[in-house]
Amino acid sequence: MLALRLARGSHPLVLLRRLSVAAAAAGTGFLLLSTVGHAAGHPSAADESLVRLLWCAAPLAATAQFAVSTARTDPAARLQRGMAAAGLGPLRLTLLATASTALTCLLGVLLALLAFLRLRGDLGGPGSATSLGLDSALLGAGHPVPLAGALLLLATVPLTAAVATAVALRPRNENGSRETAARPRTTPPSGLPWGIALAAAGLAIEAYTSPGPHAPGGLLPLPGRLIGSPPGVLAGWALSAFGLVLAGPGLVHLCGRLLCAGRPGALRLLSGRVLQEESHRLGRPLGVLCAVGSAAYAAVKVYEASPARPFGPLTAVGAAVVLACVTASALTAALESRTARAHTTAALRRLGASASVLHRAAALRGLALVLVLAPLTWTVAEMATLPLVH
Repeated sequence: MLALRLARGSHPLVLLRRLSVAAAAAGTGFLLLSTVGHAAGHPSAADESLVRLLWCAAPLAATAQFAVSTARTDPAARLQRGMAAAGLGPLRLTLLATASTALTCLLGVLLALLAFLRLRGDLGGPGSATSLGLDSALLGAGHPVPLAGALLLLATVPLTAAVATAVALRPRNENGSRETAARPRTTPPSGLPWGIALAAAGLAIEAYTSPGPHAPGGLLPLPGRLIGSPPGVLAGWALSAFGLVLAGPGLVHLCGRLLCAGRPGALRLLSGRVLQEESHRLGRPLGVLCAVGSAAYAAVKVYEASPARPFGPLTAVGAAVVLACVTASALTAALESRTARAHTTAALRRLGASASVLHRAAALRGLALVLVLAPLTWTVAEMATLPLVH
């Protein structure tokens, strides 16, 4: 009840982020329901239904990450003065954020269930899947869907998001606070060599396990190409993506060090120091964004090499959910970083720094990240697709 009251009185921007989480949960829930419908309509194609279910792991993980990022920046989850006296300590605030995340995702999956049943025609009247360009056979129209199995699959969305939120926002020190300034941190360049090594190992595994251009059957379309034919290709892609995520904080820290190299002026020094300080907060979401961008580019090239099966509507929904979630998570992490630097920014303004200087420093940080991360993402994607399209 408290979570509902806080949601009703939240700032419009906070409500917009929560609605975005609900939309992501709805998209993921619809994809999960489509796997149930496909299994009901094609009982003899159990392997293909399993492949579709496995591919739902990507939007599910992206939705959970976005939910965690939104919960981090939610003002209702922050410890304010006087809250502990009212019984809202760090642990209660964590439980409140977890409940809010679960309710938001629950709203999304319920909307997905209504849309799924409406498209199948189970709510009375003809189904509207064909009018939206969606093949009704993909949803198992005309075949009964096991309601218990569908609800069980839908429950994984709010449950995963809630568990991820509880783990990410749990109190970490003795007095129950989430502040980690006094806790020693590992140095971000320590994850950089491991991340690069994992990415290189993933590319090597993919090149070794991928069939050559004269293999029987030629190129297979996704997702059968990645899961049905050579399992090592999917393992190589996953390992490369994990390497990019692991190397994310180190790459952001490296961008900051490059800006501070030589004899930097005030603008470069300010931008570089901020990137080095915020590398832990920005690195993981940016690493995930790079991994998803690399996978999206590689998937497009594989589809271009195998034009027999174009992008379908369900593929478009899954890609839209993943891309939107990881982009929004990166933007939310940048907003969280800006909020964490509020006192530093206020001190700089008192010392005479103009707003234009702070804006140019932010633009310089963004440019440095693009110049370092974009070529790396493109390189990994190109190397990943070489064994598949040549």
